[in-house]
Amino acid sequence: MNNTFDQLKNFSDIGTLKPAIHSLCSRYGSVARLDILAASQAGKRQALCFVRMDSAEQERQLMSDLGVGRFAGDLVMIVDLHTPGTVRAETSGLRAA
Repeated sequence: MNNTFDQLKNFSDIGTLKPAIHSLCSRYGSVARLDILAASQAGKRQALCFVRMDSAEQERQLMSDLGVGRFAGDLVMIVDLHTPGTVRAETSGLRAA
């Protein structure tokens, strides 16, 4: 697990997560598209983040450095969202898809 993602584990909603994901990805170049969808799995709230960079080289570098996977042409990150008022037993924060 890349420690870069630790900063993302405490976001509770997509609206506040989106600028953080954009900032993280923009370290590798210009972000062409960023879409985030809410999901829930086994009672856990998650955000599915789909990213496109301006160039294939930027995407390769992001994938290499952060361990991010690809799905249908997009880079995909899954972020576990914090549920306010609950104690987090899991600290994974983000997984590469």
